[in-house]
Amino acid sequence: MEQVLFRHNRPGRAATFAEYCGDGGFEALKKALGGLSPDDVQQMVVDSGLRGRGGAGFPTGKKWSFVPRNLPGPRWLICNCDEMEPGTYKDRVLLEANPYSLIEGILLACYAIGVHHAFIFIRRGYETAAANLRHGIAEADKAEFIGDNIMGSGFSCAIDVHVSAGRYICGEETALMNALEGKRANPRSKPPFPAVKGLWGGPTVVNNVETLSNIPAIVAKGSAWFKGLAKVPEAAGTKLFCISGHVRNTVCVELPMGMTLGEIIDGPCGGMLPGRKFKACIPGGASTPFFTADHFAVPMDFDAVAKAGSRLGTGGIVVFDENTCMVGVTLNLIRFFARESCGWCTPCREGLPFVHEVLTRMEQGRGREEDLEILSEHVHYLNYSFCALAPGAMGPVEGLLRLFKDEIREHIRKNGCPFK
Repeated sequence: MEQVLFRHNRPGRAATFAEYCGDGGFEALKKALGGLSPDDVQQMVVDSGLRGRGGAGFPTGKKWSFVPRNLPGPRWLICNCDEMEPGTYKDRVLLEANPYSLIEGILLACYAIGVHHAFIFIRRGYETAAANLRHGIAEADKAEFIGDNIMGSGFSCAIDVHVSAGRYICGEETALMNALEGKRANPRSKPPFPAVKGLWGGPTVVNNVETLSNIPAIVAKGSAWFKGLAKVPEAAGTKLFCISGHVRNTVCVELPMGMTLGEIIDGPCGGMLPGRKFKACIPGGASTPFFTADHFAVPMDFDAVAKAGSRLGTGGIVVFDENTCMVGVTLNLIRFFARESCGWCTPCREGLPFVHEVLTRMEQGRGREEDLEILSEHVHYLNYSFCALAPGAMGPVEGLLRLFKDEIREHIRKNGCPFK
């Protein structure tokens, strides 16, 4: 299994600038600035089939193509490293091992879309990752890969690291832009979309750490090579999966897109903890509906996971054994989302605390049969919120109702959680 993102890793420490360059680092940037046009680079990313690794899975090259070429004034690129989704830690692992793939990827993306100033928006808790990035940017600047007239190409680009004050809502791209401008981190209405009017009113592209870190390999080795890494024809490239929960090995691994859920759990995770039996998992981070053992054959790819009733999301897999209360799991997730709501719109501000109250009643033995209909209604109603936070929060609730309705009714019949 060929590695794209982890191939520069060194055991127990971060790769150095010299080691990254020795592994072929910054050769893609030299290739692009030495003979490829911005349109060439953008088309390579389009042809590669790379889809956003931050959760939405939107085609990266297509997202870049929305930036108008003829608008006057500055344009911006923001790397979203505000990784606060429970169960997701891939960007931290990547940057603590190697910040240079991201730096080179940002430079290539900026060249492709005509940006001369990029920002890395990183959560406050990622101190080691932020320090690695600052050191890496300084090293790349010293080698004249960042700054004015890079390698005599006429292309100039600066990269700044911005440490966020935090909050999950900052992962939403327009809330992130407000936070970067020093405003309250509320989402903005769309249209206009960020590609036309974003940061400080200029065209803006927001990409995830893992997404941008794939760009150097695509430019260096070609789109067909990248597509060929996946195990299913509709997918492309590799994916960082971070697995936690009741498994032998909690790991962050790079695997081909399209490996099945069962292969991931039985392979790099080493299976379940001794004496435990698989019951369910979150397949793509806290905002995704549950999977059960019936989904072991599902290829872990955006389209296949969606067809099976969930989302690949960030690739954060949290595994639960047979002794886990799924009502309690869902309650814990909703508690997080209710706390992290920015309070901007009524469905999210009022709906999430109410769903939390209903699930709490069930856990405490005060559940009622009509609560199932109430929860089902809220799965529908919260789709009408201002941004994707509330619909995402309802993902686990929808999965609970679809897959574990008998467990909910058992809570009601026994006047409390049967797992306590």
